[in-house]
Amino acid sequence: MSEFVFQPTVPSVAIAGSTRRYPVRRIYCVGRNYADHAREMGVDPKQEQPVFFTKPPDAVVPNGATVPFPSRTENFQHEIELVVALGSGGRDIPAGEALKHVFGYAAGNDLTRRDLQQASRKKGMPWDTGKAFDASAPIAAIRPAALGHPDRGRIWLTVNGQTRQDSDLNELIWKVPEIIAELSTLFEMRAGDLIFTGTPAGVSALQPGDRIECGIEGLEVLRTTIGARQ
Repeated sequence: MSEFVFQPTVPSVAIAGSTRRYPVRRIYCVGRNYADHAREMGVDPKQEQPVFFTKPPDAVVPNGATVPFPSRTENFQHEIELVVALGSGGRDIPAGEALKHVFGYAAGNDLTRRDLQQASRKKGMPWDTGKAFDASAPIAAIRPAALGHPDRGRIWLTVNGQTRQDSDLNELIWKVPEIIAELSTLFEMRAGDLIFTGTPAGVSALQPGDRIECGIEGLEVLRTTIGARQ
């Protein structure tokens, strides 16, 4: 019997202004991190322990791609989010030191099978089927943090030219340093980790053929098209 050789490829994201790419190790996500979105999901927006979940690294989708409409859902939704890319890490990182570990920032879309997520939430089960499916993490090029750490600025999303989400980064409940600090008490953070920081209100359903544009002030605009049903 011949020996099986497995040579996995490492998912990566473009870096703005460079031919280099950012290799992805893990993807962490923060749920209900804007008060208006928490309310539209029927949850009290007061600041408590943040809700974390993950996506697989190979869920990353490049800018300009067509995302297939996923299976087993009738309520496929968009969520524009600020994405933090770490360049270093550690455990128990103080919030005051957290930004030193940031490599850069990007606009991302936390695509969600909302009906599956809500069904899992009602049963107290994990959100994996609603959040961690194939091609669920489109992301634009990462802008290096040397150009600044965004703590305010417009965050928006349109579908077929119509605005669906429109808010400001200063509405985040848990700010970027706090998110990194909290995550580092649960996991050892490392270079290659992406953090989707949460979405504002206005999430809604997508259909095959929809054209999505979303962005964050100062970052590359993310453009995707929804393809045919799988």
